[in-house]
Amino acid sequence: MHRTKRGCIARHALFPASTLAIVLSAVLCGCAVYRKCGLQGCPGDAAITAEVKTLFSRHPALEPPNLLTVRTLDHVVYLNGIVDTDLEREMAETVALQAHGVSRVVNSIGLSGGSL
Repeated sequence: MHRTKRGCIARHALFPASTLAIVLSAVLCGCAVYRKCGLQGCPGDAAITAEVKTLFSRHPALEPPNLLTVRTLDHVVYLNGIVDTDLEREMAETVALQAHGVSRVVNSIGLSGGSL
């Protein structure tokens, strides 16, 4: 196949433009939350995080050796970490939704691949 110089340049020019668009959309979303809540977070976010952690402590299946982190931003709970089973992953999301003031849960918990 014969590639022209113009075709290669056009393809390379498209890559930075699409990358820039993705980066800007992520940054602008973060700026909207920053303007609304500031560096300290939104009112009630810390209480939501604390309540979710307390609720997790009442469920032995979500305790160590599972590694879970909870963060709240603008009343949205972000779950990260690793659990052994998909059932535990779903349980964490369900339990987090029970906390007062939670508008939604973003569940980014992965599976360790241990037992299924």
